[in-house]
Amino acid sequence: MTGSMAQRIGAYFDFSGRGTNLRTEVVAGATTFLTMAYIVLVNPSILGQAGMPVAAVAAATCFAAAFASILMGVAANTPLALAPGMGLNAYFAFTVVGQMHVPWQVGLGCVMISGLVFLILTLTGVRQLIVAVIPNYLFAAVAGGIGLFIGFIGLKDAGIVVANPATLVALGDLKTAGPALALLGLLIIGVLSVWNVRGAMLLGIVATTLVGWFAGMVHVAPQPYSLDALTATAFQLDLPGVLKLSGGVVEIVFVFLFVDLFDNIGTLVAVTKRAGLMDKAGRIPGLNRILITDAVATMVGALAGTSTVTSYVESAAGVQAGGRTGLTAIVTGVLFFATMFVAPYAQLVPLAATAPALIIVGGLMLLPLTEVEWEDPMAAIPAFLTVAMIPLTFSIANGLALGITAHAVLTLLRGRARKSDWFLFVLAALFVARFVWMGAA
Repeated sequence: MTGSMAQRIGAYFDFSGRGTNLRTEVVAGATTFLTMAYIVLVNPSILGQAGMPVAAVAAATCFAAAFASILMGVAANTPLALAPGMGLNAYFAFTVVGQMHVPWQVGLGCVMISGLVFLILTLTGVRQLIVAVIPNYLFAAVAGGIGLFIGFIGLKDAGIVVANPATLVALGDLKTAGPALALLGLLIIGVLSVWNVRGAMLLGIVATTLVGWFAGMVHVAPQPYSLDALTATAFQLDLPGVLKLSGGVVEIVFVFLFVDLFDNIGTLVAVTKRAGLMDKAGRIPGLNRILITDAVATMVGALAGTSTVTSYVESAAGVQAGGRTGLTAIVTGVLFFATMFVAPYAQLVPLAATAPALIIVGGLMLLPLTEVEWEDPMAAIPAFLTVAMIPLTFSIANGLALGITAHAVLTLLRGRARKSDWFLFVLAALFVARFVWMGAA
């Protein structure tokens, strides 16, 4: 790359203003990709249970993640990567298709409509209103809660923490291959980090993967695959079929819309706060462009043949590696695009190799919790509910919903409610209705 081109790239992404450089952004993008690469295998395996062609979903997953991440980098200059969301893909496969017996083509139509509604809510300012009513201490709590969430996912993926019928969770067998490899990766990344080695996480993931290969822990059995497979799901959504669902479409679109909305906001707050992109008033630069990108990404994902596309908490791994601009997201997107050609080989990087990065990133994301005034019950109670419920319910949306509801109730009962808080109370009422609906379901 010529010096003039590098300078133009640096000027476009504002490297100097954000304290970064080309090499750091590339390493950060690769780091984010490696922590997200599991979705290339997991999403097809889940949607395949809805009767969707697995090879086609693999291609659609890569394409949707590539398009969305590159668009986020170019349009919003934010180190936020996107891909088909976990949880939403399970809802699509097991509830919409499995329990409600909706054909997957019609389900994709519902995803498309939810993305369109998302776009309308963004253009009319409703999503921005939601962000505006969240107090700064809840932003900090969300960031900390997602840190615990990421760490917990890493510990679970590594087999260090396992399910237990008596205590819910317990310590795994650390003598087995998976946990032992993950602990080695944790040690490698930890040592490199304390020595301030740039790209410590990427180096740690690669080193751990190599150890896994030589130890015979990675067994690759790729299935026959061609990019032509994408046509089996691309443009197969059935919008006329959505209209035949009558009342059912409202429930499906609402769930897609609601979960994506608050997962996205929670992830956005956590990643931008960790990257130092928030201003002193807690505002996120380029918020409209970020939210519009998210909505467009969901619609393009539906056209390609996958469930709702959303922001990924694993983006925090790239931020921790130094990513501060949209070039981080673009690099991640380019790598996802390249993966379309080798999607069956994504299992070359074992979960035990990426899990240590998630564990360390999760721990480092707890720093914002120092901004919460824990001596003040008005802040401490909603903040604790947010921090605790995100990992314990395995849902960013649940934690944020409980935190905002608690904040609204305490504000009202303490006599501090103002006319300008009307949207906060509307939001809290919707959350209460959601919890009632979930309990009755």
